[in-house]
Amino acid sequence: MSASTEQFDQTPNAEQRFREAFERLKLGVPVLLPKGSHVSQNNVAREAGCDDPSALRKSRYPLLVIAIQEWVEVNKGEQQLSERQRLLKQRRKNRDKRETIADLKKERDFVSGLLADADLRILELTENVADLQAKLDNLQPSARVIEL
Repeated sequence: MSASTEQFDQTPNAEQRFREAFERLKLGVPVLLPKGSHVSQNNVAREAGCDDPSALRKSRYPLLVIAIQEWVEVNKGEQQLSERQRLLKQRRKNRDKRETIADLKKERDFVSGLLADADLRILELTENVADLQAKLDNLQPSARVIEL
Protein backbone atom coordinates (compact mmCIF):
# COMPACT_ATOMS: atom_id res chain seq x y z
CA MET A 1 0.00 0.00 0.00
CA SER A 2 1.41 3.41 -0.91
CA ALA A 3 1.94 6.07 1.71
CA SER A 4 -0.76 8.35 0.28
CA THR A 5 -3.26 5.46 0.21
CA GLU A 6 -2.43 4.57 3.80
CA GLN A 7 -2.85 8.17 4.89
CA PHE A 8 -6.11 8.45 2.94
CA ASP A 9 -7.56 5.26 4.43
CA GLN A 10 -6.71 6.33 7.98
CA THR A 11 -8.54 9.63 7.85
CA PRO A 12 -11.79 9.46 9.81
CA ASN A 13 -13.91 10.64 6.92
CA ALA A 14 -12.42 8.48 4.14
CA GLU A 15 -15.70 6.65 3.77
CA GLN A 16 -17.50 9.98 3.52
CA ARG A 17 -15.12 11.03 0.71
CA PHE A 18 -15.85 7.78 -1.11
CA ARG A 19 -19.59 8.29 -0.68
CA GLU A 20 -19.41 11.88 -1.97
CA ALA A 21 -17.34 10.73 -4.95
CA PHE A 22 -19.90 7.98 -5.61
CA GLU A 23 -22.72 10.55 -5.57
CA ARG A 24 -20.84 12.89 -7.93
CA LEU A 25 -20.25 10.05 -10.38
CA LYS A 26 -23.90 8.99 -10.18
CA LEU A 27 -24.97 12.54 -10.98
CA GLY A 28 -22.41 12.81 -13.79
CA VAL A 29 -20.55 15.74 -12.25
CA PRO A 30 -17.13 14.38 -11.26
CA VAL A 31 -14.49 16.78 -10.00
CA LEU A 32 -11.29 14.81 -10.62
CA LEU A 33 -12.32 12.43 -13.40
CA PRO A 34 -13.44 13.47 -16.88
CA LYS A 35 -17.11 14.27 -17.27
CA GLY A 36 -19.07 11.22 -18.36
CA SER A 37 -16.86 8.75 -16.50
CA HIS A 38 -18.83 5.66 -15.62
CA VAL A 39 -19.47 4.54 -12.08
CA SER A 40 -17.19 1.76 -10.89
CA GLN A 41 -15.47 0.89 -7.68
CA ASN A 42 -12.11 2.03 -9.05
CA ASN A 43 -13.52 5.27 -10.43
CA VAL A 44 -15.14 6.07 -7.09
CA ALA A 45 -11.75 5.70 -5.43
CA ARG A 46 -10.07 7.85 -8.09
CA GLU A 47 -12.79 10.50 -7.84
CA ALA A 48 -12.31 10.55 -4.05
CA GLY A 49 -8.69 11.56 -4.66
CA CYS A 50 -7.08 8.25 -3.87
CA ASP A 51 -3.93 7.44 -5.86
CA ASP A 52 -4.51 3.70 -5.54
CA PRO A 53 -8.00 2.67 -6.67
CA SER A 54 -7.76 -0.54 -4.69
CA ALA A 55 -8.03 1.52 -1.49
CA LEU A 56 -11.80 1.15 -1.70
CA ARG A 57 -11.94 -2.47 -0.54
CA LYS A 58 -14.95 -4.54 0.27
CA SER A 59 -13.30 -5.66 3.51
CA ARG A 60 -13.04 -2.06 4.75
CA TYR A 61 -16.20 -0.52 3.28
CA PRO A 62 -18.56 -3.45 2.67
CA LEU A 63 -21.81 -1.48 2.59
CA LEU A 64 -20.44 1.17 0.26
CA VAL A 65 -18.94 -1.38 -2.12
CA ILE A 66 -22.21 -3.33 -2.17
CA ALA A 67 -24.11 -0.09 -2.88
CA ILE A 68 -21.73 0.73 -5.76
CA GLN A 69 -22.03 -2.77 -7.22
CA GLU A 70 -25.82 -2.71 -6.96
CA TRP A 71 -26.02 0.72 -8.57
CA VAL A 72 -23.76 -0.41 -11.42
CA GLU A 73 -25.87 -3.55 -11.94
CA VAL A 74 -29.16 -1.66 -11.97
CA ASN A 75 -27.89 1.18 -14.18
CA LYS A 76 -25.57 -0.66 -16.53
CA GLY A 77 -27.75 0.08 -19.57
CA GLU A 78 -28.22 3.73 -18.63
CA GLN A 79 -24.59 4.75 -18.20
CA GLN A 80 -23.56 7.54 -20.48
CA LEU A 81 -21.03 6.72 -23.13
CA SER A 82 -17.77 8.57 -23.34
CA GLU A 83 -17.17 10.70 -26.43
CA ARG A 84 -14.89 8.00 -27.86
CA GLN A 85 -17.43 5.25 -27.19
CA ARG A 86 -20.17 7.37 -28.73
CA LEU A 87 -18.06 7.95 -31.86
CA LEU A 88 -17.24 4.24 -32.13
CA LYS A 89 -20.91 3.36 -31.81
CA GLN A 90 -21.78 5.92 -34.50
CA ARG A 91 -19.09 4.47 -36.80
CA ARG A 92 -20.50 0.98 -36.31
CA LYS A 93 -23.97 2.28 -37.14
CA ASN A 94 -22.65 4.03 -40.24
CA ARG A 95 -20.77 0.89 -41.31
CA ASP A 96 -23.94 -1.14 -40.78
CA LYS A 97 -25.85 1.38 -42.89
CA ARG A 98 -23.20 1.28 -45.64
CA GLU A 99 -23.31 -2.52 -45.62
CA THR A 100 -27.11 -2.44 -45.78
CA ILE A 101 -26.98 0.00 -48.70
CA ALA A 102 -24.45 -2.22 -50.50
CA ASP A 103 -26.64 -5.28 -49.92
CA LEU A 104 -29.72 -3.43 -51.18
CA LYS A 105 -27.85 -2.31 -54.31
CA LYS A 106 -26.82 -5.91 -55.03
CA GLU A 107 -30.39 -7.05 -54.52
CA ARG A 108 -31.69 -4.24 -56.76
CA ASP A 109 -29.21 -5.17 -59.51
CA PHE A 110 -30.13 -8.85 -59.26
CA VAL A 111 -33.87 -8.11 -59.44
CA SER A 112 -33.30 -5.69 -62.34
CA GLY A 113 -31.52 -8.50 -64.16
CA LEU A 114 -34.44 -10.85 -63.52
CA LEU A 115 -36.85 -8.21 -64.80
CA ALA A 116 -34.81 -7.68 -67.97
CA ASP A 117 -34.73 -11.46 -68.53
CA ALA A 118 -38.49 -11.66 -68.01
CA ASP A 119 -39.08 -8.79 -70.45
CA LEU A 120 -36.95 -10.52 -73.08
CA ARG A 121 -38.79 -13.81 -72.55
CA ILE A 122 -42.17 -12.06 -72.86
CA LEU A 123 -41.06 -10.44 -76.11
CA GLU A 124 -39.87 -13.81 -77.49
CA LEU A 125 -43.13 -15.50 -76.51
CA THR A 126 -45.21 -12.67 -78.01
CA GLU A 127 -43.35 -13.02 -81.31
CA ASN A 128 -43.79 -16.80 -81.16
CA VAL A 129 -47.55 -16.41 -80.60
CA ALA A 130 -47.77 -14.00 -83.54
CA ASP A 131 -45.89 -16.47 -85.81
CA LEU A 132 -48.09 -19.36 -84.74
CA GLN A 133 -51.25 -17.30 -85.26
CA ALA A 134 -50.10 -16.45 -88.78
CA LYS A 135 -49.44 -20.15 -89.54
CA LEU A 136 -52.83 -21.07 -88.13
CA ASP A 137 -54.54 -18.49 -90.26
CA ASN A 138 -52.82 -19.92 -93.37
CA LEU A 139 -53.76 -23.52 -92.54
CA GLN A 140 -57.46 -22.98 -91.75
CA PRO A 141 -59.68 -23.11 -94.74
CA SER A 142 -61.40 -19.89 -95.26
CA ALA A 143 -65.12 -19.95 -95.33
CA ARG A 144 -66.12 -18.92 -98.78
CA VAL A 145 -69.50 -17.72 -99.35
CA ILE A 146 -70.88 -19.56 -102.28
CA GLU A 147 -73.38 -17.66 -104.29
CA LEU A 148 -76.11 -19.64 -105.71
